[in-house]
Amino acid sequence: MKITFWGAARQVSGSMVLLEFDDEYKVLIDCGTDLERENNPEKPKLAYGIFPFDPSLINLVILTHAHIDHSGQIPNLYKEGFEGQVLCTKPTMDLSELLLLDSASLNQRKFKLIHDSKKRSKKRKDVDSRELYLERQVKEAMDNFVPIAFDQRFKFKDDGYVTFIPAGHLLGAAHVYIEFWEEGQKKTLGFSGDIGRKNYPLLIDPQPLPPVDYLITETTYGDRHHIDQDEAENILAGIIQKACIDVPGRLIIPSFSVGRTQAMLYTLNKLYTEKGFTPIKVFTDSPLAKASSRVYEKSVKLLNKHARTFHEENESLFDFENLIYLESNQASKAVSNHSEPCIIISASGMVQGGRVEHHIEANISNPYATILMVGYASEGTLGWKLLNGERKELSIRGQKFPVNATILRIDVFSGHGDFKDLTNFVAAQDINKVKKVFLVHGEHLTMQNFKLTLEQKGYQQIEIPDKGQTYEI
Repeated sequence: MKITFWGAARQVSGSMVLLEFDDEYKVLIDCGTDLERENNPEKPKLAYGIFPFDPSLINLVILTHAHIDHSGQIPNLYKEGFEGQVLCTKPTMDLSELLLLDSASLNQRKFKLIHDSKKRSKKRKDVDSRELYLERQVKEAMDNFVPIAFDQRFKFKDDGYVTFIPAGHLLGAAHVYIEFWEEGQKKTLGFSGDIGRKNYPLLIDPQPLPPVDYLITETTYGDRHHIDQDEAENILAGIIQKACIDVPGRLIIPSFSVGRTQAMLYTLNKLYTEKGFTPIKVFTDSPLAKASSRVYEKSVKLLNKHARTFHEENESLFDFENLIYLESNQASKAVSNHSEPCIIISASGMVQGGRVEHHIEANISNPYATILMVGYASEGTLGWKLLNGERKELSIRGQKFPVNATILRIDVFSGHGDFKDLTNFVAAQDINKVKKVFLVHGEHLTMQNFKLTLEQKGYQQIEIPDKGQTYEI
């Protein structure tokens, strides 16, 4: 078999790994959007349309989870000639449809900008129309998704089996375990996908992979420890007390609509239901978050024991007094005039586009406002600037604003496992069995540090693939 790393190689996003078996059967694990290239259009374009390989020659896609940096290019794969199926878990299928349709809606707006710029005889260098798919391409792709249950050994070719193992991180997220035979010899390969963390709100803990010959693992937090050690309810309660009760202010929380927002709404529901916390008005400003919450509600059996018990006792994971979903842009903007203490949860988590930009703009100079960052933000985004100390003055949509709001950060809602979680994941592998470990989905320096850690633990043959690098196993 040949393994080629076409994405998330020495960078965090764009997960895409090509497996070429000896019988010429080709499997793509993940087909994600390269967010680094999206934010840097000067990077070189690829050979086959927007892909570095011929999509028509791919037989199968195996999808670890729904996040766009793992699923976002699947409609384009079909647009460029792929005719096979996409295997994933049922929640991954449902959440992928929501996220891909949301991307298609954004693409529709980008097409309009391209059209308008042509009318004005101006070229838009930041948008490549070949990468823009629309709703019809999403629907075509979704018709070919095949849901597979966790821990079910599924035969995908005559001498090949795949099993999805719970990874935590996001509803439906999976590690991938592949068994195959070449020249009469059984071989095994494991791919971590994104590794979750223990005791995360709603989600079950990540499960270990069986012993494998070859391991591909993410390294996002391969040199970092999570800072927050207390329970999510206690941390969030303390922040709300200071931001909205001790001082009658407002709390703005930039958050990803899928996964992160559900964890926070569930935590707020527990605060109000179990701990007698006064229900402050909560505005959830994302139609995508509302739709995603419905997927979580219908997938309760796949959540952790605490969430299942809570749902059984309260009939809902997310609905509570004073929770308001904002549907329209007009309703979103009207919240800026809301005079009472409130919490606004809005996308996107990196404060890069989305309705949250308006809320930050309207509140960044308000000394009675608190902006709470709850996750990772890529360099160059407004979220990154908020997290990295540029706080005297900020430029938002071309206008400069003094920063008078309080800026806070917590990582208790981060869906990624940290250094300890990642080392425990690899440590489940037998040093004497695993022949090679590939590190992906992380910053290059983080990968180098994580490699040193694994070598100190006795693991050999650790590779940090470059983009496009091929290995024979």
